[in-house]
Amino acid sequence: MILGDICTRSCKFCATKTGKPFPTDPGEPEKIANSVKLLNLKHVVLTSVDRDDLPDGGATAWAATLRKMREICPGTTIETLIPDFGGNSANLQLVIDERPEIISHNLETVRRLTPEVRSASHYDRSLLVLKQIAENGVIAKSGIMAGLGETEDEVLETMDDLRKAGCSVFTIGQYLRPSKDHLAVSEYIRPEQFEKYRLAGLEKGFTHVESMPLVRSSYHAEKHVKAEHGIPD
Repeated sequence: MILGDICTRSCKFCATKTGKPFPTDPGEPEKIANSVKLLNLKHVVLTSVDRDDLPDGGATAWAATLRKMREICPGTTIETLIPDFGGNSANLQLVIDERPEIISHNLETVRRLTPEVRSASHYDRSLLVLKQIAENGVIAKSGIMAGLGETEDEVLETMDDLRKAGCSVFTIGQYLRPSKDHLAVSEYIRPEQFEKYRLAGLEKGFTHVESMPLVRSSYHAEKHVKAEHGIPD
């Protein structure tokens, strides 16, 4: 996770600290790349907190990190799990132009529940983020949590919305409450229902669907990259 560990948003499902972040570290891109090289990682998932305090939402730092990764770790494939950059398409384009193998941006939940679950985020704005990614020829990925009170029809509608936006990889897993101060679990979804969602997603045209209780957005991330880009095991 880059850009610190303090988020400017306070989503009701997330245990990340919220408040006023510290200034960005200009040396962080090189530190990240050197750490990846030291660990000899073949695949990396990079994510960040939301930085609404920055004029560019942190997009410049994102781009710098990706460039340094390509310079120092040219053989490492990259998935980026990005914020929405406040809906600023120019800032989003800074990340897209660095051409990570996959760019992921999570819807987190269905349309109806978004105002309750996500702080300062918008369902349609997130769809526009994914649409811009896909239209630039980069693999777009997204995910949601189950068990927040959504219906099956709403999950299927969300899948349809993501497909219309050009999203090709979809993940769905059980929401688990980080603490008593976060949203309560509305329902524990049975494995059979997750399998039903997996099959429905594939029928709707997603190239990859990860749908099980313990699935999180980075689950089998390297597998998706290899399959989408034809990289052998």
